[in-house]
Amino acid sequence: MIDFRVCYWRAWAPGLCITDDRLINPTEVGLPECVPKLLQRRLSPLAKAVFNVAEPCLEEGKTLPVVFSSAHGEICKSLVMLQTIQAGQELSPTAFSLSVHNAIAGLFSIAFNINREITVIAPGQEGVAPAFIEALGILQEGANQVLIILYDEPIADFYPIAPFNLNASSPCAIGLKIALTGNGQPLSLSRTTQFREDGEQPVQLPALIRFFLSEDRSLSLGNKGHCWTWQKN
Repeated sequence: MIDFRVCYWRAWAPGLCITDDRLINPTEVGLPECVPKLLQRRLSPLAKAVFNVAEPCLEEGKTLPVVFSSAHGEICKSLVMLQTIQAGQELSPTAFSLSVHNAIAGLFSIAFNINREITVIAPGQEGVAPAFIEALGILQEGANQVLIILYDEPIADFYPIAPFNLNASSPCAIGLKIALTGNGQPLSLSRTTQFREDGEQPVQLPALIRFFLSEDRSLSLGNKGHCWTWQKN
């Protein structure tokens, strides 16, 4: 069991249909003022959602390590490129560079001038837990705080999703600033022996956000034999 604190968090989850100050209204999503104009036109709707949940977690003049976690990244862009090649059309180098899994993290580091380590993971069948494990490891190595950003969007119908339970009906992003000590919601994370089939990260994200919004004391999420429990202390 590992104890830590969630110092601050914000989420963008239009599919939840819940009103709360910690949820960013999807109809009012703009861009933080620090994002250069030249960079703004390169941001996809998913990237804008990530920027909006991350920006309130940052403090002016301070940088912190960041862990990005996305099951699929912007795989829909990759599909568009493949369709472009199939049609015999030229492929844009910019489109390619913005389709890779760590593209949003790269744009984020430029826009917010992040000069600390940035980790980008694709958790696969493991769901949301690997992002927390990675961030807690960074804290154990001496960092005061770590920003976790989890995000995903629905993948195109071209990709088979059944019976894998890997796709949600709405895009979702959440930013959490965590620390080992200080102010915030005390939590513990532990491995459990439950057998659960909660799907991949896009399916688990709404459950994680509901947990932070609710009075529930614990949340268990698992997939393919691996299960973790978050406990409010």
